[in-house]
Amino acid sequence: MGTQVDVVRVFTDATGRFGNELGIAKAEEVAEADRQALAAKAGYSETVVVEEPVAGVADVRIFTPLLELPFAGHPSVGTAWWFASRGTPVRTLVVPAGPVTVELTNGLTWITARGAWAPEFTFHQLADAEELAALRADDFPGGPHYLWTWIDERRGALRSRMFAPIMGIAEDEATGAAAVALTALLRQGLIITQGQGSQLFTQWDSDGWVRLGGRVAAAHTVEI
Repeated sequence: MGTQVDVVRVFTDATGRFGNELGIAKAEEVAEADRQALAAKAGYSETVVVEEPVAGVADVRIFTPLLELPFAGHPSVGTAWWFASRGTPVRTLVVPAGPVTVELTNGLTWITARGAWAPEFTFHQLADAEELAALRADDFPGGPHYLWTWIDERRGALRSRMFAPIMGIAEDEATGAAAVALTALLRQGLIITQGQGSQLFTQWDSDGWVRLGGRVAAAHTVEI
């Protein structure tokens, strides 16, 4: 028998469209030696392997198709929502980078992390949305590359895309870790529309922590 993987879409828009798929598997069902292979077979930009929560705290491991990450945003937000949807809400996710606090409010799932936990993105600010839309993933080898442009700088609203073939991700639909890192870099909260239309929200705190939030929707369950 294979491993059951629940799939959710993280950072949907207000109508439940778009979002980045996340695979979620239970640690008790996947031997540690098999977890990277599971993520490769699943093929999502990230797949998480989660322990059952104890006193509101759950351990989480995060894998792209090619490597394990110490922290990633869309897996953290999606996993927090998934636990709550099962009736086992958590207040903290423990990822290799550190403790990620969780809050669910007004239809959004929020986590708090540090910009330094994110992978080392190369940020490219572009002139306008037309230039951003014309980009081809093939033009950005290696990575991770995060390309963005202001839509309304006063409101902190921007459009973005992310390419990371080095992680096994040709183009990511929604990249929470990059949103956290860019928020820390710019020192302001952001409203981000990424990929086809996924939506991410951030809030910057002067002590170096960043809140990252978004909507999550259940997708389906697969056996891998």
